[in-house]
Amino acid sequence: MNTQQKDLSYFRLRLQELLNTSFPEKANDQKFIEQRSSWASNAYESAFRAGNTIEQCNEIANYILFEGLYFSKFDTIFQVVCNEFDTIMADEELRPFALKMSLVCEAVFSNYELTDDFAYGYEFDLLYTEITGTITIWIAENGLQ
Repeated sequence: MNTQQKDLSYFRLRLQELLNTSFPEKANDQKFIEQRSSWASNAYESAFRAGNTIEQCNEIANYILFEGLYFSKFDTIFQVVCNEFDTIMADEELRPFALKMSLVCEAVFSNYELTDDFAYGYEFDLLYTEITGTITIWIAENGLQ
C-alpha cells in the first residue's frame, strides 16, 4: 500500500469514527466521506511538501476533514437524554432513544443559527431547555416505546 492510500485510509477512518459517534445522519454518506478524506489527505501532503511541520500539516488536514462538524445536533440531544432522562431508562437505551429523538427534535434546531461554537453561547442554554421540553412532551404523549 502506498503512502497516499495509507493517508487517505487514516483520514477516512477518523472521519467515519466522528460521524458514527456524533453525526449518525451522515455516517452512511460515502460520497461525503470519500470527498472529505481525499481533500484532507491532499491538503496534508501539499502542506508537508511546502515545508510545514507535521503538527501544522495535521492542523490543516483536520480543518478540512472536520469543517462544519464541530457542533453536533445528535450530541446535544444525547446530552439532554443522558442528563435529564437517565433515571427513567436503562443505560443501554439512552443512545437508541436519543437517535429516535433526533427526528422529533429536528424542528427545534431550525430556530437557531448553529455555528461551530454555538455550544459555548447563551443560546445553547435555550436550545437545551427547548429540547428537554420537546422530549418531555413526546414521552408524555407516547411513553418510552
